[in-house]
Amino acid sequence: MSQFLRKGNCGFLIGQSYWAMIRFMQNSNSRLEMNELAQRIKTWGRELGFQAIGISDTDLGEAEDHLLQWLADGHHGAMDYMAKHGAKRARPAELVPGTLRVISVRMNYFPEQSRDAEAVLQESSRAYVSRYALGRDYHKVLRNRLEKLAQKIRDAIECNCRVFTDSAPVLEVELAQRAHLGWRGKHTLLLSREQGSWFFLGEIFIDLPLAVDEAQQGHCGTCVACMDVCPTRAITAPYVVDARRCISYLTIEHRGSIPVELRPLIGNRIYGCDDCQLFCPWNRFAGKSLEPDFSVRNKLDDISLIELFSWSEEDFNARMAGSAIYRIGYEQWLRNIAVALGNTTATAECMQALQARSQHVPPLVREHAEWALQRWIEHKVD
Repeated sequence: MSQFLRKGNCGFLIGQSYWAMIRFMQNSNSRLEMNELAQRIKTWGRELGFQAIGISDTDLGEAEDHLLQWLADGHHGAMDYMAKHGAKRARPAELVPGTLRVISVRMNYFPEQSRDAEAVLQESSRAYVSRYALGRDYHKVLRNRLEKLAQKIRDAIECNCRVFTDSAPVLEVELAQRAHLGWRGKHTLLLSREQGSWFFLGEIFIDLPLAVDEAQQGHCGTCVACMDVCPTRAITAPYVVDARRCISYLTIEHRGSIPVELRPLIGNRIYGCDDCQLFCPWNRFAGKSLEPDFSVRNKLDDISLIELFSWSEEDFNARMAGSAIYRIGYEQWLRNIAVALGNTTATAECMQALQARSQHVPPLVREHAEWALQRWIEHKVD
């Protein structure tokens, strides 16, 4: 490693003005050393288990316009925090003062050993859980790895950096595209040639003028598979998702009563929805994750709705500890399962389970359990 990269030799950058940074970058030796550091960061990232690492600047002006229009259209639903932060999502230097670059990373998550997702969707008595939530909470896994990467950088050079894992107002897809990790698909998720969309994203905001990567160009062409397959038609136009209709939003972010007209469309999806990914042609090329933390827990890749509906609150808390699912809470968990049971074939066992829940649970669960029972009666299901 060059003498420049040893800790302490770049301290003058901290708190210096924009023009100091410009003068720094005009020095050819400094640019070469930033190129060298950027390459080392990518090597360290791969050694820590990230499948791809890229670096971008902080100019997100076009994305900011799109975000503000999306908010103005009310597509964020009850996610008030989206509107609260507003344009700050598109201005990294406002979120973390002094930020000059963003290091973006990808980590694959689709478990190597899991039941075929499409097969589970076709069995209405089985519970479908979004593939990203089958194992350990990704926030913990990514944050731990990102912190290790950030520390390697700090050990090499004096700098300020901060890590994010879907934990702050960050336009992570836009940043990842600018860092050459993929392109925004029409379902608004990031896509890559090598891994489709089955991966998590994370970021490190840093105050060093690292060499940046070339933004990735889109490769969706005329394909609209994700739009056509969406159960609730939540993808209202290419690159526009109305969260109020999205099953992931309804089963995770939405805390109240699920709109009656959307309940039959949810099917057996009790936590999230992967349809736009499952039927995306680019995911034919996606590999599986070998990360032990993302291995299936509690048989969530192939388990009956009735079994999950029978869990007590103590069962839920114990089994979902360390899972992304834990944060929705027991009441919302039962609400989601009640809707799914209303979309399956009625059996005596289902009837008994729903009747019991409709009498002895909070109003939110009781409402959805009663809806499921009434749905069977209306359709005269035996």
